[in-house]
Amino acid sequence: MNAINYLGLLKLAAPETIVVVTALVVLGADLLAMRDLDTRFRLIIGAVISCAGCAAAIALMAALPQHANFLEGMLVVDPLTRLIKIALLVLTIFALLLSVETGFTTHVGEYFALILLAAVGMMFLVSSEDILMIFISLELTSLSLYILTAFNKRSVKSAEAALKYFLFGGMSAAFTLFGLSLLYGLSGATNLSQIAAAVQGPKLDPLLVVAIVMTVIGFGFKVAAVPFHLWAPDAYEGAPAPSAAFIASGSKVASFFVLAKVMMLGFKGAEGSGAWHAYLPGWVPVLAILAAASMVLGNLAAIVQSSVRRLLAYSAIAHAGYLLLGILAHDAQSFASLVYYAVTYALTTLGAFGVVSLVQTRTGGDSISDFAGLSRRDPIASFAMMIFMLSLAGIPPLAGFFGKFYIFSSALRTEPANLGLLWLVVLAITMSAVSLYYYLQVLKQIYVAAPPPETAEVRTPLLSQAILALLALAVIVLGCAPDLLISAVISAIKVAGL
Repeated sequence: MNAINYLGLLKLAAPETIVVVTALVVLGADLLAMRDLDTRFRLIIGAVISCAGCAAAIALMAALPQHANFLEGMLVVDPLTRLIKIALLVLTIFALLLSVETGFTTHVGEYFALILLAAVGMMFLVSSEDILMIFISLELTSLSLYILTAFNKRSVKSAEAALKYFLFGGMSAAFTLFGLSLLYGLSGATNLSQIAAAVQGPKLDPLLVVAIVMTVIGFGFKVAAVPFHLWAPDAYEGAPAPSAAFIASGSKVASFFVLAKVMMLGFKGAEGSGAWHAYLPGWVPVLAILAAASMVLGNLAAIVQSSVRRLLAYSAIAHAGYLLLGILAHDAQSFASLVYYAVTYALTTLGAFGVVSLVQTRTGGDSISDFAGLSRRDPIASFAMMIFMLSLAGIPPLAGFFGKFYIFSSALRTEPANLGLLWLVVLAITMSAVSLYYYLQVLKQIYVAAPPPETAEVRTPLLSQAILALLALAVIVLGCAPDLLISAVISAIKVAGL
């Protein structure tokens, strides 16, 4: 019986297995055959091998069963998890390609292997409905990202950022483990649906309240929600640009997806209410407070930033607040809105970090003034950055606008008799208007400010231009035709039964 189970597990986990094997292959190839070759050549070969492995994993997902559940939620395969895993692998491919034109490390094999292992952690994370597997996957992802943050050995900021990220991540792991262990103690189960069935009751158990708070604190660190955001600005600024891009994109998609699953499945029946003048204890009011604080602090702090990387970090904190609205509504439509927003936001942020990486390679800095006159030197990167900034601000018809539209609409439908979360939606719209100011500050430097007279003309690599153009095109297409993604997500959610 065990052999049959393990054979079934190997089949269901085949995409993850391929990515792990690819990580070992790229590590072995670099160590055994390419150590003495030119670093850029090693980066190209490593990226080709890594991208091929990710592409093979995506192709293999088509052969998996439509719906499978291994060991009561330990590994779940359905159209929704398949869609999210494909999105994560696509983001991984872009992050790998962005690394080719950087020269921050000579440890090429180790770097690509860590990105792939982080991707594997994220894939297992979104495929599980078991709290033990969720925690293990979370730690595999986190440990890889800590090292990726510190990978630029020549940068003191990189080491400092990694240390802060590691310390805050360790604390978050402790809170998460404490909250999940309380859930196990209350229910005697590790499956999210079984936990929800065991802890449901007319009144909230005091220990369940503690479990909710601890779990929210733990995941709050992972998604960089206020007041658990303190690691994010330093990590975004100090990490190598491709690592920061991967943390801001893939990590965000996986973390929000699993947070939504834990809340909507594991704490089902303990929602409470965050409606205006109709407060009820539960996890909804806790997340509502975090969402409001994240939107306000993230947007206001971003206004005063001179570093574009830190600006993107505080922008990410604000977007975490918007994304939490998708969880607060806790229905199928809001879940679809959350997935659409998270994926389009990840693509946009990945592209923005790609442009920042180009500018930093040329000027040695990432301050807003370093972008002065970029449109005269690099029209493709400048146009792409304009698309990314306007999408983050929520300007139609780009993907960011429809992401916010879907999320806000879902939140407004919650408890209409008590105005639901109208107060939070009004705050979110107000803060979105505030965010337009600092996004336009970057574009003002790119298109209006004159370039410094001593600026040397540097040709942008063709690969970087192609990646940025593809990402900008994806943001435009998913904005002009949002049904391409949202309808697929809604269909997948119906099949998954969420």
